[in-house]
Amino acid sequence: MSELSEREMLEKLQGFSTPTVGNVVANLPESPYCLRIYDNEKDPWYTDQSVHGIFPELGRRVGYAATIVVSEPDPKHPPLTFQDLILALGKARKPIILVTQQVFSPEKLNRMGLWGGQSTSLFKACGVVGVVTNGPSRDIDEIREMKVQYVMSGTTPEHGTVTLSAMNVPVSVAGMDVTPDSDIIHMDEHGACKFPANRLQDICRNIDAFSQEEATIARSLLAAGTVEEILAAWKE
Repeated sequence: MSELSEREMLEKLQGFSTPTVGNVVANLPESPYCLRIYDNEKDPWYTDQSVHGIFPELGRRVGYAATIVVSEPDPKHPPLTFQDLILALGKARKPIILVTQQVFSPEKLNRMGLWGGQSTSLFKACGVVGVVTNGPSRDIDEIREMKVQYVMSGTTPEHGTVTLSAMNVPVSVAGMDVTPDSDIIHMDEHGACKFPANRLQDICRNIDAFSQEEATIARSLLAAGTVEEILAAWKE
């Protein structure tokens, strides 16, 4: 692979699905192009089925992780402000995937349409291209027009009182543990996965060969006309 800039590598990965990126990142399937950064069975590096991509028509997003923790107001801990968030996002590496951990009771979490049109406008102005969160949001008609991708649990029309309780801290969202700035997030309609930013070049180097290998197997299987040909085409 010819030398690509950092931005060119991020743009390259937008051409591949999150499952494909995840395959190259982890230890499964058995392929020389899998980097084995994570163990599929043990490591919390991708989201579970509690969340999904809300706008499949908008395609994939890739960016550096910035994090927020949102919770109910706590008088013992003064809240952070959106001005604090703007300053933090201004310092973050771009493009940004904003990973938001919502810490509420199950009843409130299911009803909390956390981010909407106004907040997403702010995020986009600050360089956010995608949001991953473990609860619902609202105003998806407005968000769709802004082309900010969301991975979340669903939608709801309203919200309650919330506090920005922490930012730029490690978070866990839908089974994915994220460290701000040092992790890159890839997201699409399937959900999201992470990988270390310092392995970006390795992933870009391997992903073409991995995709070509899988495409060759698929073509051979679809062209097979007998059981023997299927067995010959299938790679364990």
